[in-house]
Amino acid sequence: MSFGENFIWGAATSSYQIEGAAFEDGRGLSIWDDFCSIPGKIFGGHRGDIACDHYHCYSDDVDIMSELGINAYRFSTAWPRILPSGFGEINSKGLDFYDKLVDALLEKDIVPYVTLFHWDLPYELFKHGGWLNPDSPKWFADYAEIVAKKLGDRAKCFITFNEPQCFIGLGYVTGAHAPGNIMSKRSNLQMAHNVMLAHGYAVQAIRSVVSNSKIGYAPTSSVAYPVSNSPEDIDAARNAYFSIQTNPHNYLWNVTWWSDPVLLGKYPEEGIKLFGPDLPVIGQDDMDIISQPLDFYGQNIYNGFAIKAGIDGACEYAERVKGYSKTSIGWPVTPECLYWGPKFLFERYGLPIYITENGMACHDTVSVDGKVHDPNRIDFLHRYISELKRAIEDGVDISGYFIWSLLDNFEWTNGYSERFGLVYVDYKNKKRIIKDSGYWYQKLIKTNGEIL
Repeated sequence: MSFGENFIWGAATSSYQIEGAAFEDGRGLSIWDDFCSIPGKIFGGHRGDIACDHYHCYSDDVDIMSELGINAYRFSTAWPRILPSGFGEINSKGLDFYDKLVDALLEKDIVPYVTLFHWDLPYELFKHGGWLNPDSPKWFADYAEIVAKKLGDRAKCFITFNEPQCFIGLGYVTGAHAPGNIMSKRSNLQMAHNVMLAHGYAVQAIRSVVSNSKIGYAPTSSVAYPVSNSPEDIDAARNAYFSIQTNPHNYLWNVTWWSDPVLLGKYPEEGIKLFGPDLPVIGQDDMDIISQPLDFYGQNIYNGFAIKAGIDGACEYAERVKGYSKTSIGWPVTPECLYWGPKFLFERYGLPIYITENGMACHDTVSVDGKVHDPNRIDFLHRYISELKRAIEDGVDISGYFIWSLLDNFEWTNGYSERFGLVYVDYKNKKRIIKDSGYWYQKLIKTNGEIL
């Protein structure tokens, strides 16, 4: 059997994308509340004020997870809901929401995976400089300890950060995401360093209050995969995957700058040479703090790009086939990435791997029979998870898979124009409809992947 007896079949969401209740029960503002108020930033002027109203509908959503047989739920806690100012006074009503959610999950034998940060930085901390403030690692560690103390008697699995490449790269390099402030390379690299310090301090904080915790980290990547199985092409793809970007618009979109410090205790030499005078200030003990031992390594993978060996083994991009398959959001369909990505990552870092996000945006609609038929998503998942199965059969230690997403939701700058969910959400009345892909995933879980 390819998937182990204890393999995790999960689903993922994030707080700002599904919760709503943006101005209820003492929640503070996040940078996404502020960013959504800027005309022209979000498709259709959409906002996350109500989203899927999960804050009020969580019990029904947990029932849906149970019906589908999902055995783990990865959700994020909203920092401004728990600490409206980012530090200081705790909002007990906000913390109680997650307390009730964890209880509801455990009643249905669903394991909670708590992600502490999925992009919704408290606006009050942004006013204090956000991740550029040298106190930001301590702010985050204090927040992590509060969450761990409240939930850690029942929730044992924690993820510190989701996709730091995105919330720093898109938030401050390109300005496409909140807070939309384009900063210098020096500032961005310092923020990246502070985020990884925050990760390390948070790991220490969680372990100090939850002795049997299981902690990971969830960056993201577009996977470089070989155009053929020749050793030359494989080496070229591996080198391309772990190289540092030089493009001024995506120099932080890479694997090694965000993962080598966390998992190997050092920055990659290539990056040190490339970034030179813009390198962050690194304290004497910083790398020891950043590289706290982890239990697993998460990776969000949606697509990749083919690489071939050129002259003298140099990496060359292989041209995509004309008319290549794309999702509704325009991302290429490349199932190979779910084989080669985990394989390369496991070779380099050696930790058990979770695919913490993977999924597809489709042009979903309610058909005349009242159901949502999404054969393209089923085909996508079948192809991708089959590649994951192949990686496991080849010896890669993969412990779990979290589909993105449980629900259709607020997709950041795309607003509600893209649907990733196994469950269709009618945003007018908040009605949920399980899609065909949801029932396919149900069957996949029930057979532990044997339908592939």
